[in-house]
Amino acid sequence: MAPKCYRLNGKIQNYLNFKRTQPTNMKSLLIVAAAALLYSLPSYAQDGSAKKPPMNIRQYWFVMLVKGPNRNQDSATAAKIQAGHMSNMDKLYFEGKLKVAGPFGESGDWQGLFIFDCPTKQEVEQLLQTDPAISSGRLNYIIKSWWTEPSGSFTPGIPKKDKG
Repeated sequence: MAPKCYRLNGKIQNYLNFKRTQPTNMKSLLIVAAAALLYSLPSYAQDGSAKKPPMNIRQYWFVMLVKGPNRNQDSATAAKIQAGHMSNMDKLYFEGKLKVAGPFGESGDWQGLFIFDCPTKQEVEQLLQTDPAISSGRLNYIIKSWWTEPSGSFTPGIPKKDKG
């Protein structure tokens, strides 16, 4: 008969050493597991005076860039569109509107993504139309609201330019 295996904390453990003739080992394991569970639960005061951490998140706009209907440009035109696409991303980044941008590593319909810091979806749509890859039909897009903490790359405002 094959030994029984159990999943504990994402790892598969073989409990051959916990034989049926030694129930104290299993009892110990259960006591430790119960104590860990109780310790990990949040503790709140009986009177409700404990405060939950503040929700410090705000809305951004996630844009999935997908292949557009017009991708039959010659190589020179496609290169010009791509250069304009890159230049537009730089402009939007230094205006504080575009927080994240990048392509996906594999081929397929999904081409890349943008994350915008704008008050409205309409503003995002207007900014997307300034991108030559979108206005030419080479790329299309899907916009979704997206929420995260405003820190790191998502710090509001215009980024500081590198010195050098």
